[in-house]
Amino acid sequence: MDAEQYQSIEQQITPPTPYLKNVLKAFLIGGIICTIGHAITYFYIIFFDFTEKTSGNPTVATMVLIAAILTGLGLYRKLGQFAGAGSAVPVTGFSNAVVSAAIEGRTEGLVLGVGSNIFKLAGSVILFGVFSAFFVALIKLILVSLGVVEW
Repeated sequence: MDAEQYQSIEQQITPPTPYLKNVLKAFLIGGIICTIGHAITYFYIIFFDFTEKTSGNPTVATMVLIAAILTGLGLYRKLGQFAGAGSAVPVTGFSNAVVSAAIEGRTEGLVLGVGSNIFKLAGSVILFGVFSAFFVALIKLILVSLGVVEW
């Protein structure tokens, strides 16, 4: 059997990918996650007298905590299987990546297992986030020193 015959057989037996359905699920679940984040923001504003500017950090921390708990209970995996990228893109997906890697390494001990695996999936996100933040801050510092932008 040559490559063309194999591809022909593969195309016949492989079911078509429901792109529109997957995009809609990702959009809806991602939107629901973001709506929950906004609800938490307004919770902090109403009940704890935060402003819109200062409520961001506790909101992110709360969303990360919720996602970590759901990951520990095995529920975030089910959400991810259903929603795809809709559950992976928000900050909750980052939390899921960190916690699931930590859970995966727990049998190897705290240092060599959890400690070395916890940032396995999220390490590149942290690296490039810090790297790009440094250069954005450097550009802003240069623009401020030239008087182009106000601090």
